[in-house]
Amino acid sequence: MKKYICLPCGYIYDPALGDPDEDVEPGTAFEDLPEDWVCPVCGEDTTHFAPVPDKGAAS
Repeated sequence: MKKYICLPCGYIYDPALGDPDEDVEPGTAFEDLPEDWVCPVCGEDTTHFAPVPDKGAAS
């Protein structure tokens, strides 16, 4: 599953970890986050996140 970065603050949502503080189970894809989920660091909603590029991706 793809990781997503919060553009304003740099927090990375890792689906393998979930967000235990907000009862988001490990294995929860970014697309499956609850509608009211926000960045745990800065409070922005999911519209302010972008996929983290794969390390092996060509430029």
